[in-house]
This record gives sequence, C-alpha cells and structure tokens, in this order.
Amino acid sequence: MDRRTFLKSAGVGAAATALAAPNVWAKPKTHRWRMVTTWPPGLPFYQVGSGSAEWMAKRIGEMSGGRLKIRVYAAKELIPAFGGFDAVSKGTVEMNHGVAYYWAGKTFAAQYFGTIPFGMNPAGANGWYYEGGGIPLWEETYKDFGLVPMPCGNSGIQMTGWFNKEINSVNDLKGLKMRIPGLAGKVLAAQGVNVILLPGGEIFPALERGVIDAAEWVGPYQDRRLGLYQAAKYYYHSGWHEPSTTSELIINKKAWDSLEKDLQAIVRAAATEANLRSTSWAEANNAGALDDMIRNKGVKLRLLPKDVIEKLRVTTAEVLAEANKDPQSRKVYASYQRFQDNWREWAGISEGTYHEYIRGKK
Repeated sequence: MDRRTFLKSAGVGAAATALAAPNVWAKPKTHRWRMVTTWPPGLPFYQVGSGSAEWMAKRIGEMSGGRLKIRVYAAKELIPAFGGFDAVSKGTVEMNHGVAYYWAGKTFAAQYFGTIPFGMNPAGANGWYYEGGGIPLWEETYKDFGLVPMPCGNSGIQMTGWFNKEINSVNDLKGLKMRIPGLAGKVLAAQGVNVILLPGGEIFPALERGVIDAAEWVGPYQDRRLGLYQAAKYYYHSGWHEPSTTSELIINKKAWDSLEKDLQAIVRAAATEANLRSTSWAEANNAGALDDMIRNKGVKLRLLPKDVIEKLRVTTAEVLAEANKDPQSRKVYASYQRFQDNWREWAGISEGTYHEYIRGKK
C-alpha cells in the first residue's frame, strides 16, 4: 500500500470510529414534572417541611442534579383535593401525594396501604411494605390504573379526634356527624355515626359552624395549627383508627417508564427518606404541641373508655370480614394479617414492655 492510499484509509476509519463513539459531552435529558397533593397550602408535614411533598420534590431535584425537576401544587391550585388519583392515572399530571384510603372508591384494597384500624404501628407497617411483600402488592393493586405507588411518609399513631361532648359509652356515638376517612369511618358508621369526608382545609369551619360534631385530622401539631381546639375542647386518643397512616406517592406509569433507571432509583430513595424524615418530624413536634394545648388552650385530653374501644375492635373485625369481597382485597388483607400476626407478639415483648417500664407502669 502506498503512502497516499494508507492515509486515505486511515482517515475513513477514524471518521467511522468518531461517529460510532458516544458523545460524552451531550447534555443529559431534563424531565419536568408536576406533583399535585390532597393537602392545603403550607400544611406542615404533608405539604411543607421535613419529609413533605415539597421537601421530597426538592430532594429529587438535588439528587438528580436537576435532571428531574418537580413543581408541587397544593389542593385546589391545579385540581381538586381528591382529584389526584384520576389526574395521574390519565396522565394529566405525573405525580400525586396523598393517602391511599382516599381512593377506596376506585379499588377497595387501596385503603389497606394507608392504615387499618387496630393494625400495625409505623415500625410494623414499614416492615410489611419493605420486607413483607406490601409494596409489590400495592403495585399489583394499582397496575390496571396505570400507576406506580410507593410509601413516602408516616404520621405515626394518630389521635382519635375532637368532640364537642364527652364520649362515655357507645351510645354517645350515635347520631354524631364526624369527619373521618377510611375503614375507621365504616366502623363508626356501624355505631350510628354519620360519617363525612372532608379535605383538611374544610375541617375547622365545618366544626366551628356545627356542620359536624366531631373531627379526626392528624396529630397535636397539625391539629393545633388548624385551630381545632377553638371549635371543640374534648380531644380523644387511643390510636385505634389510624395506628400508622402512610403517605402515598403515585406516579403515572408511562411517565415512570420514561425515566432513566438511575432517576427511578433516586425517586424511590427520596420517597424512602421522606418516609423516615416525616415520622421523625412527627415524633419531634407532637409532644410539645399537645402539652401547649392542654396547659394553655383549655383542651381536655380524654382516653376512649375501654368498653368503647372493645366494641370498635369487634366491629372492625366484622367490617373487614364483610368488606373483603373482591379477590384483590382479600389477597392484600391476608398478606397484611399474616405479617401482623407474626409481628404482634414480638412488638408486645419489645416495644410494649419497654413503654410500660419507661412510663413507670411496671
């Protein structure tokens, strides 16, 4: 081969190699998503603050180096408070932050991924989600709606709620108009309670004007912020109805599939971190808020009478037995119950005994 032929051949080969090589300097694709929520603007824990929807969106942006940018809209800023499930399913927006029991009308099994009366506390629920098959069942339940779900927060054990009169027996529940969602609402309805579902931003005016007689919201910090102590003075606890209330992130499946694998991993990691941070926030803030309301705002803390709690426990079992008519609900609840049966004994030995000791009961 003469010199001219060699140089010509080498030039063609180099050009081909250059065309085949990836462009390492190409600008990464940027995704711009919208997240709607069921929460009022500025609501701590859920909408703003550590572990919230806005916190999680910011965290995803930071972890992705700006490749996934999420703009968050509170309830009614873009869609109604309870419109997120349909909006994400249809692809109108990419994400929604809420609680799964709001979607019981779409699929009854959804509410098992929010909370179950007399169910597990946050530690037990997270054990089921992450290690006991809960998340795969959640994904299976939402598959036909084109949604990818995951836990992204937990309020811990919630308060029973605010009442405008004392509850001394089951009969005192009859005829009450109460704001309460989920399976607990069905249990109370069986006791003669008129159950009403309202978004957070509408609870205080309804309670203040007497549209409702009682209301369950979250816990001391959020309840104080809504001013519920100004509308009712009896604040009941026991945690029977929501022993662990999981916040839910749902993502449109087509949008999810469009993400690179590392971005999918980032979203899951941020949601898991939000789950931890939100529970930590609740533990750090509820004690002081409860003490303030009792000492300074005239709130009367009450524990539901034991016979009322036992009646609610029996009714819960009856409601669940009657409600689990479709195969998916039975499948999800059976998984949850198996895990709880194994976990309950250990929880009583570990946490239960320890809490009795630290409160001086032993």
